[in-house]
Amino acid sequence: MARRSKIVSGFLISGALLLTSLGVGGMAMNANAAQDPKSSAAQPAAAHAGHVMAASTVASGDDPDGDGYIPANPPVTGVDPSTKEPPHAYFHEFQAHCTVTHHKPDDPIVYPGQPGKSHDHTFMGNTTTDANSTTASLNSGSTSCLAPGDKSGYWMPTLLKGNTPVLPVGEQTIYYKAGVTDYTSVRPFPKGLRFVVGSPMQTADEFRHHPGFVEGWECGTSYFNTEIPQNCPTSQDTQLNIRFQAPSCWDGKYLDTPDHKSHMAYPIVVPGTNNNACPADHPVALPMIEFKMAFPVNGDLSQVRLASGTGHSFHYDFFNAWDDRTLKAMVDHCVVGGLQCDPRGYDQNHPEAGAALNERYELP
Repeated sequence: MARRSKIVSGFLISGALLLTSLGVGGMAMNANAAQDPKSSAAQPAAAHAGHVMAASTVASGDDPDGDGYIPANPPVTGVDPSTKEPPHAYFHEFQAHCTVTHHKPDDPIVYPGQPGKSHDHTFMGNTTTDANSTTASLNSGSTSCLAPGDKSGYWMPTLLKGNTPVLPVGEQTIYYKAGVTDYTSVRPFPKGLRFVVGSPMQTADEFRHHPGFVEGWECGTSYFNTEIPQNCPTSQDTQLNIRFQAPSCWDGKYLDTPDHKSHMAYPIVVPGTNNNACPADHPVALPMIEFKMAFPVNGDLSQVRLASGTGHSFHYDFFNAWDDRTLKAMVDHCVVGGLQCDPRGYDQNHPEAGAALNERYELP
């Protein structure tokens, strides 16, 4: 798996696979995102068991009027998407390693202030994440990530075997990558930015052709599955895995929108090239998050499902609560610097570049 993962990661960043997975799907998504974010067309209301992706009608700590819009303060203006081609680098990424902290039927993005209203989610990173989480509460919480400065909330629908939760064991990998060709244009997430990646209501075909689809569900030698495989080799080191990428272009205006997606977009292909850049209406290049999750199940998986439904309902949520200085150091050193960094911001292939963080995963 290590060899295969390295090939996939390098290939994604090289632009060839990004051309397929980001360009076509990204342009389709961008067509929706180009609408006025406050128009009714930008506020879908599709129901699913335990999840309704619709405008919030409940006031919360970060959204006191309950309209679903959380303005960036200050907004980022005057940015044009970069179409530059910096010196070639195979990698421009770093990893966050975080462990699972808890699971509960909460979602502070889709159902803020409404405990128990969501399907069950598995939470990583911030130990306090629940339905009432806000930027301030996460900032005051603790974290299960190696870097103490990463107090972000990461969550996904809980995997179930029958009705028993199956939680990932040990450190899970969350990549922070450049999704655009000009990796030097990537800047840190603004504090409080949040979004949902994918949808519990998506069809199997939508999941397979989603711009964030990387390898789908995989187990043993079975890859690119839209559904959880029925069987998996029974061995000590075999687990069920999934990789999925998030949009990385921001409108610079909102930390959240009613559909929890319209403020974000996937990069698009620059016409006449194999390069990727942010669309004009979402010009701010941010890190591209990629979940790489491993679930400790194998053998007969016929009773394995997600709390949100079948395998193609997989999605996840991100709520940024990084310490600003720590995140900037990691982005500048690893992403902008064209390195392949571990959670310390150290690239073992370029030891001369040093690390962004010390042995305690903190700023030196």
